[in-house]
Amino acid sequence: MKYIQPEVFKNSFTCPHCGVLAKQNWNQRDFNFQSHSTNIGDVKIDRNVIRTSKCDHCQDYSLWILTKMFYPETGSAPFPNPEMPESVKKLYLEAASIMNKSPKGAAALLRLSIQILCKELGEEGKNINTDIKDLVKKGLPEIVQKSLDIVRVTGNDAVHPGQIDTDDIKIVNKLFELINVIIEYMIALPKQVSSLYDTLPESKRDGITKRDQ
Repeated sequence: MKYIQPEVFKNSFTCPHCGVLAKQNWNQRDFNFQSHSTNIGDVKIDRNVIRTSKCDHCQDYSLWILTKMFYPETGSAPFPNPEMPESVKKLYLEAASIMNKSPKGAAALLRLSIQILCKELGEEGKNINTDIKDLVKKGLPEIVQKSLDIVRVTGNDAVHPGQIDTDDIKIVNKLFELINVIIEYMIALPKQVSSLYDTLPESKRDGITKRDQ
């Protein structure tokens, strides 16, 4: 299912609680939990800075202050791929929990998560650039290589500021999506294919092995 990033007052998005793309019902209040706006001359000042959205699917709420989501802690980051290794997921969820407060911090953690992922894939895990290069030599698909390098370069920029705006939550949110793409190509799909291949009759698998030799 397509992931739609949560945004304040959006009619529907992927719920951060249940992960379902669903309609959202909005309410808003000021800090006194009243609902009102103020007119100063001809200008209308909206005092309703506390916003809540209720998911039509799971009936759970998200809490926003102005345009930032503060509850749940995972914010607007997509759910981690179910096949994500625990060592990577720990950093992924930590990054999700701080994304709204510190997009740069989240980007840096995601860069670290792919360094850990490279180690999970059999590389040394010391130099992320070298690890990606070695994975390419082993047949890493181009789309995965590009995804890894996007997260690597953007994460580096968060620590050593350059030209990438890592204060932009939308940019950082895309990094979470890319981590899931990498896991899908490198772990989930091979696992699915291997499982189906093992269901082939042994004689057929032996024939394929002989053919490839």
